[in-house]
Amino acid sequence: MTSLPTHRAASREAVPSMADKAALIDILCGAARILPVITIEREQDVLPLADALAAGGLRTLEVTLRSEHGLSAIRTLREQRPELCVGAGTVLDEWMLAEAEAAGSQFIVTPGCTAELLRAGVYSPLPLLPGISSASEIMLGYALGYRRFKLFPAEICGGVKALKAFGGPFPGIRFCPTGGVNPDNLHDYMALPNVMCVGGTWMMDKDWIRNGDWRRIQEATAQALELLG
Repeated sequence: MTSLPTHRAASREAVPSMADKAALIDILCGAARILPVITIEREQDVLPLADALAAGGLRTLEVTLRSEHGLSAIRTLREQRPELCVGAGTVLDEWMLAEAEAAGSQFIVTPGCTAELLRAGVYSPLPLLPGISSASEIMLGYALGYRRFKLFPAEICGGVKALKAFGGPFPGIRFCPTGGVNPDNLHDYMALPNVMCVGGTWMMDKDWIRNGDWRRIQEATAQALELLG
């Protein structure tokens, strides 16, 4: 059986505790409030898009691995925009986790969870925010020490009502709802005590990116944050 890359074989003693990782997630989500979920289709868009988002007030970025440019975008941002906090999204297995670590990611976000990936996240030096859509998935992560989750796809999974329901049996759990969050329901999500931030894409329309309309993205980003007061 092929072993994982050597950088995944770091001693477990050097890995932060799950409580410390949850605290790191709280810090980055508290600072971000809105986590832009970015999929890079062209390499030339990486820096101007990140700069537009940062100018609008969003400096914590989730770069998904949905495209071939995801890992290189993370490397570019970590090298050329070290003032930003850059994480990897759409991490599907432990191999992608290892690649995201090697690219310089500062946090990891997944769309769902498997036992294999959750275990790998326990021994990763990076905080991992697992995607869940049910109480059973929360319990799967809870058993391994996870206390912070992404609800995805939020609106399809019950949205605000689901999060209110989860607050009863899981009082110590907090969430980042993603998927269907927009200016119309942003306040409803952020008003919940178990929501630490939201993920979204509405401030960076695909046509704006294709056309290089960075000023419009900056303005939409600033307007999104203004909605939160």
